[in-house]
Amino acid sequence: MTPRQLLLTLSAVSVLACTKQVPPAPTRSSPQAVPLLKETAEQETSQFETQRDDVEIDTRDFDRTPRVVTTGETPLLHLEDSRARLYGNASGTGGFSVDNFILFEVLDEKGKVVSRAAVGFTDSVLIGKEQVDNVGRRSFTFEPGEVDLTAQLPESAPFKLRATVLDYSGVGRVSDVFLRLEPRGFGREEDLRGH
Repeated sequence: MTPRQLLLTLSAVSVLACTKQVPPAPTRSSPQAVPLLKETAEQETSQFETQRDDVEIDTRDFDRTPRVVTTGETPLLHLEDSRARLYGNASGTGGFSVDNFILFEVLDEKGKVVSRAAVGFTDSVLIGKEQVDNVGRRSFTFEPGEVDLTAQLPESAPFKLRATVLDYSGVGRVSDVFLRLEPRGFGREEDLRGH
């Protein structure tokens, strides 16, 4: 080896030795089911005393300020390259139902709301001048895993998910709702159907 080749080899080795090794992002190996909402029996809207004054429903026929049926919140979670879907049970075999809708608020580790979404049977949902994204079809019932919240959650930062069931006409209720964090590729046949 010539002195020039030796110098180039030593330079290449020293550059590789100084390169910072970035560990791969953690990935989930099995589904994690997190209880989000407990079943609340059907009651007339007027029986729910607390209103969510910062929320407005774009409706002409009913009260524009919805009433709180129930609320739930997850502990601090990490997405870990998973899909985040909603189910009616921990095993991921049941669907869920709600009347009128669920408002989801994604919180950072300091408790600040970083994004919002809604799902259920509702007209447009507004908070201030912001229209809240709807993450599912307009319905009272949803199939297992039909509602996917992955796009609303931070990819790498820790988060909490707060769910508030809101009602503005008739009766309000919700079934059990679980957030399942599922490794990518888990339930591939559902992925192929577009859920």
